[in-house]
Amino acid sequence: AGIVLVGLLELTVPQFFLALALANVLVASYIYTVVPEFLIRLLVWMLTHTMYRVKHHGMEHIPDEGPCMLVCNHVSYVDALLLAGAIRRPVRFVMFKPIYDMPLLNYIFRTGKTIPIDSKVRNPAIYERAFVRIREELEAGEVVCIFPEGKLTDDGEVAEFRAGIEKIVADYPVPVIPMALSGLWGSFFSHKGGKALTRLPRRFWSRIKLAVGEAVAPQQVRAEDLRERVLALRERP
Repeated sequence: AGIVLVGLLELTVPQFFLALALANVLVASYIYTVVPEFLIRLLVWMLTHTMYRVKHHGMEHIPDEGPCMLVCNHVSYVDALLLAGAIRRPVRFVMFKPIYDMPLLNYIFRTGKTIPIDSKVRNPAIYERAFVRIREELEAGEVVCIFPEGKLTDDGEVAEFRAGIEKIVADYPVPVIPMALSGLWGSFFSHKGGKALTRLPRRFWSRIKLAVGEAVAPQQVRAEDLRERVLALRERP
């Protein structure tokens, strides 16, 4: 078909491939204007599956439709990217506001409908607004993900889960699905050995595991119980 077009349009082969490349750019630009979130999700999938070999367990526990909360341990700065690249549905991540506000990245976060949150003491307005946004997304039938530790792990272990998840399901009862990431501690994006992003990456295409557990009914949600479930998932072979 390409050879026929070259003849009909009287193009040289280099001109044909240039025109094809320009057409691809135009199509991609059009797709982005119509469904920007889809294109970003595609780019995230390509990026994460180039850097890591992600093995999934229990993905069937995430419903194909309807609202739910996801909770996961927080190991590295790419946790949300890995989850977004693995989960079939769009996910609204709750993110620490200083990270959300980072130049350039902020546009991507806004396009992905990320929800910024801050300390209740430092910025009570942003804190309360985050819970309003979470409820709005759940009411719209979306998937929302939080990292209940509230920070990246400093030692590779799973810290105490904060009670924010209990506040969320008390306000709008939905199933809560525990998840566990393993294999990221010691990576360029983790805090092992000090601050993250300060050492040259030592490995690429590392094996990462994402284990997903059965949904917990909203009336049974307790922060410490969810932490125990995440720990059990993390240790599962």
